[in-house]
Amino acid sequence: MAVPGKESLSVNLEKLTKGAAISRGLGRSYGDASLPARPEDRVASTRLADRILSFNPTTGLLRAEAGLSLAEINRVFLPRGWFPPVTPGTKFVTLGGMVASDVHGKNHHGEGSFGDHVTSLRVRLGTGDVVDCGPGENPDLFHASVGGNGLLGHILEVEFPLRRIPSPWIFKESTRVHHIEEFLAALDDAAKRWSMTMGWIDCLSRGHELGRGILMTGRWATSDEVRGRLPQPPAEHSLPFELPNWALNPWSAKVFNFAYYWNHLRRRQAGLVTPESFFYPLDRVLHWNRAYGPRGFTQYQCVLPRSAGAEAVREFLHRLTRLQCASPLCVIKDCGPQGHGVLSFPMEGTSIAVDMPVWSGIQDAIDHLNEFVIAAKGRIYLTKDRFTRAHHFRSMEPRLETFLAAREKWDPWHRLRSAQSVRLFGDTT
Repeated sequence: MAVPGKESLSVNLEKLTKGAAISRGLGRSYGDASLPARPEDRVASTRLADRILSFNPTTGLLRAEAGLSLAEINRVFLPRGWFPPVTPGTKFVTLGGMVASDVHGKNHHGEGSFGDHVTSLRVRLGTGDVVDCGPGENPDLFHASVGGNGLLGHILEVEFPLRRIPSPWIFKESTRVHHIEEFLAALDDAAKRWSMTMGWIDCLSRGHELGRGILMTGRWATSDEVRGRLPQPPAEHSLPFELPNWALNPWSAKVFNFAYYWNHLRRRQAGLVTPESFFYPLDRVLHWNRAYGPRGFTQYQCVLPRSAGAEAVREFLHRLTRLQCASPLCVIKDCGPQGHGVLSFPMEGTSIAVDMPVWSGIQDAIDHLNEFVIAAKGRIYLTKDRFTRAHHFRSMEPRLETFLAAREKWDPWHRLRSAQSVRLFGDTT
């Protein structure tokens, strides 16, 4: 169907991205993927390019500008019985960012990453040309753009199908788990029975309690289970000020982890919860990053392949606890097969994501973890990365040459660049 005003809209988007070195959505990348390589580089903000261009109420196919946020999609379509096929752990992300990061969620073991569901993209190249691409049209540009952190072109429009859901509620079950071997077995079993799985890990516990935590599983509740009740959005709170750097330390993190673990009084709990509380628990606390103080934080996320076995996951957690730099936020997920995005993060195995305060020894800590991940034949998530060295990334990413070849074809002058591409790919500024 034709969309009124679409021609003039495209002109405006071309003006927005003309001469820009990188596009930026809501700025929720933990690393430097959407930061300019130099202060004078122009960054194109997509936040106002947020229009829904078309929607097919029969198939659920949605086409929208890249600046449309997941929060807005949920606001419009969740009450109407539709939801995206994949959602990350925050709703404050744009469609362009979801493609550029090829986000994944709690259902990766069954549904893959977001890019696996995208049917078409409209991209503005560094040359200024506007190109459509998809699995059957300019597939090399499409697959390099999915997970390519915006380095192939400015993503202007995204097309993908929403999914019909039986109700706007999640049926959630949570289970207290004693140690990492039990956790991995429970994740494997849950993947066979639940569409969505993930877990919180106490990454400061040691010995026989190493890797203890809480396994969370879920599925969309049936209409019979909810009996027509509509969920109320959870109350939002805000951390009103920045805490001092010393407030979050190994001792306070251990106290929090102990309290959170044992607050789960019954070993197994089940019931209806809202999608917001299930998918986006941190979104309920605005400015939660202030808990890390002015030093800030980084997130380290890696995936260890299934072939490395449970012993690799245990050894990773053992090294993490010895570093004593983790925070209370540590998430473990079961990942399914690798997607089609050339630099898409997940592979079949176990993903571990942990927040770390930035401190004087953070580079050595990241180097140490990366060397283990390389030996295990795993990889890190570029969207979260800020400290990985170029030679470490090259060692863990055998697909890199394919990505760089596509980039040479579609942006041979490297007009699109970021602080991350300079650090990892040697882009000149």
